Amino acid sequence: MKISLVALGKIGLPLAVQFAMKGHHVIGCDVNQKTVDLVNQGIEPFPGEAHLGEYLKQVVSSGHLTATTDTTNAVSQSDAVVVVVPLFVDKDGVPDFGWMDDATKKIGAGLKKGTLVSYETTLPVGTTRNRFAPALEKESGLEAGTDFNLVFSPERVLTGRVFADLRKYPKLVGGINETSTKAGIDFYNAVLDFDKREDLQQPNGVWDLLTCEASEMAKLAETTYRDVNIALANQFAKFAETANIDIAKVISASNSQPYSHIHQPGIAVGGHCIPIYPRFYLWNDPEATVVRAAREANAGMPEHAVSILNTELGNLAGKKVAVLGISYRGGVKESAFSGVFPTVTALKSAGANVFVHDPMYTDDEIKALGFEVYKIGSQIDGVILQADHAEYKKLSAKDFPDAKCVVDGRRALDKANFGGISLRVIGAPAH
Repeated sequence: MKISLVALGKIGLPLAVQFAMKGHHVIGCDVNQKTVDLVNQGIEPFPGEAHLGEYLKQVVSSGHLTATTDTTNAVSQSDAVVVVVPLFVDKDGVPDFGWMDDATKKIGAGLKKGTLVSYETTLPVGTTRNRFAPALEKESGLEAGTDFNLVFSPERVLTGRVFADLRKYPKLVGGINETSTKAGIDFYNAVLDFDKREDLQQPNGVWDLLTCEASEMAKLAETTYRDVNIALANQFAKFAETANIDIAKVISASNSQPYSHIHQPGIAVGGHCIPIYPRFYLWNDPEATVVRAAREANAGMPEHAVSILNTELGNLAGKKVAVLGISYRGGVKESAFSGVFPTVTALKSAGANVFVHDPMYTDDEIKALGFEVYKIGSQIDGVILQADHAEYKKLSAKDFPDAKCVVDGRRALDKANFGGISLRVIGAPAH
């Protein structure tokens, strides 16, 4: 089978490699000429994805994967087209479809009868049918569901472990009609393998969601659930601080009962997914008061962490404060919607002089994001840990000369290492 994979980013390129490893001929499409050139040389454009470098060399050498900037020409040669173009959003998660609309036009211009088109980028419910189907029909002159098949099948993987996650999680598929859904199921059965999982209610593999709307909602539901769950944990944590309770012990005790699945509290919810997709859900369901309240609760956690530091130091005006971690989560070099941004904003609003550190970023990269660089071991008045990088777990009081307080936003630090400094942990008693 010939497959076009549109957008060779941190998800798209591993997908293209996966399909090629199954023996299919894959044309990777991207607007970035540098990315295309690197892929054609068998060089990964963004190091950090497990096994990608190794697998990429194999499939490029075998001729199963090539890359191009000409999406329309690639589509004209293909039996299936998989779309993972990023959906850009503003600070509130409102989608900007510009890049996706442009890619859809290029796909439509090359579309031929019998081709399957699968959108994997997370979308508000109804987008596949109501936005992309008409656009593809307009450009191609073909009818969706009759002349070509159209499905939505959300990606459910995390960067850094894409190949493992592709095997681990069921592949959800729903089309604009029954024929499209069947074509989508057949396609994904041909390009993916699945681990055996005894914990699932049905065998792991490609799951039929019947409609593209159900498939769109499934992705929004799983990510929105996590946002709501974290918000509940955060509210528990804030109360626990006032009641002299360690919320970690409470959550552990509660989760010993099989019907309780409380997540962990923390300073921020970041990344491309969890802070954004609840907004996509709210786009279609303005009555979702629980979802809206949860999003607001989580968005307020950086200010809560700053308020703890302010209380401990008496006043932040003129104080030197270091924020540890640009990444939205430990071990991943990704700053999308990271808690570092609202944390720094809140600190500056309180009058603090703010410095930022992250072991995964160079000094120039930190400066390019608009931050002043902090060097571990430099004089500082207060510290807020925002990302739980492994390197931070080894820190101690001696690493922060003159510091009066460290706020641990991720429960990553060892209290025994901070004698003489007030170590405040979100969701734990003050002393």
